[in-house]
Amino acid sequence: MAKMTPRTLSGFMELLPAPQQQMERIMEILRTTYSRYGFTPLDTPLIEASEVLLAKGGGETEKQIYRFTKGDADLSLRFDLTVPLAKYVALHYNDLSFPFRRYQIGKVYRGERAQRGRFREFYQADIDIIGDGKLDITNEAEIPAIICQTFTALGLKRFQIRVNNRKILNGFYAMQALSEKSGDIMRTVDKLDKIGAEKVKALLCGEEIGLTEAQADEILKFIAITGSNAEVLTALQGYAGHNEVFDEGLAELNTVVKYLAAFGVPEENFAVDLTIARGLDYYTGTVYETTLLDHPEIGSVCSGGRYDNLAEYYTDRQLPGVGISIGLTRLFYVLGEQGMLNSDLPTAPADVLILPMTEDLTAAIALATKLRGEGIRTQLYTEQKKFKAKMNYADKLSIPYVIFLGEDEISAGVVACKDMVSGEQTKLSFDETLERIRTGLAEKNSGHVILEK
Repeated sequence: MAKMTPRTLSGFMELLPAPQQQMERIMEILRTTYSRYGFTPLDTPLIEASEVLLAKGGGETEKQIYRFTKGDADLSLRFDLTVPLAKYVALHYNDLSFPFRRYQIGKVYRGERAQRGRFREFYQADIDIIGDGKLDITNEAEIPAIICQTFTALGLKRFQIRVNNRKILNGFYAMQALSEKSGDIMRTVDKLDKIGAEKVKALLCGEEIGLTEAQADEILKFIAITGSNAEVLTALQGYAGHNEVFDEGLAELNTVVKYLAAFGVPEENFAVDLTIARGLDYYTGTVYETTLLDHPEIGSVCSGGRYDNLAEYYTDRQLPGVGISIGLTRLFYVLGEQGMLNSDLPTAPADVLILPMTEDLTAAIALATKLRGEGIRTQLYTEQKKFKAKMNYADKLSIPYVIFLGEDEISAGVVACKDMVSGEQTKLSFDETLERIRTGLAEKNSGHVILEK
């Protein structure tokens, strides 16, 4: 029978053991941080009925979705974690307590063209806070704190959470009598960083949007408001009193900024940015984008915002929410490409490898069981190979400690343990060896998973 050449589909990431351990570290930091803020873990099915996933979809979503039939069932792979959350909350409304705070780290699927840094199967890491009827603005103020703590725990310092409020934008365009064109205007303004103010103005005044020069100048003047958060808010106050929606958005933005210090967010990591709009048909209040200051080419690494009705396609109940999402696979890929993943952190599947030096393995098995009972990840190597091959195995996996257990050690009641990095070898009691291993592991694991350059 002819052998099939093994291959991984384009756009699907498949990691070797060491980078997989790095990815797992990042996920664990996210889980720990999100849990600290009172979010509960959630896992929704990868496969849903197509009508459920496409209730709000159509257009680009329907083109990208992986859809198939099984018998009479029309099924699809989830393309994000938000639509399944909407279904979940609508379905289990009577069993949930509100506000419902959940985090989810899971794979999603999009049948788009695979390219460098863009995948067809990828992990998203989401948090959302869902209210029942209402959701207090304080929740929107807490989101930057969660982003800040998450990125700090990962080892990043040079990042900026850029925040705006869609009501401010909607109110401003209403004041200019441009509400009907606001979507096209915001999409054009979003290109400011890429093409510059002159080209944006040309597009605004072009045939497609058709603004006057005075209108374009007023828009560019508005979105060019910069400075400290206090200075931006003061400048915005000059537009207050002319539109109710604008005033509401400004009050919300003031509240978000007001609570920053109390939530532990340094001002250098947070900026009010009037160019941020996010999904034009989705977000209704505060919107967020997070960028790495030294790597602007990466784009937003964490984004989201406030939405007024999460589950409108599944229930008549008003379920407003606020949430953020990290494209984890893309971020991991880019960080690896930039050499920012800390290669000094342990990636071994075990902390200790025990090499029995006797035919009877009872003592070695008992020692492995005792170490595992103390929380030490321990592997027992029993393959009949030469000593050099055994050591090469430990070295290739980067296992930090190797224990040799022969008749002499068993008789003397000691453990012979070698630090594979320093080469230091000791013969100590079990308790002393355990303390040495724990101290060494704490030191080896003390660094951050991401290193800024």
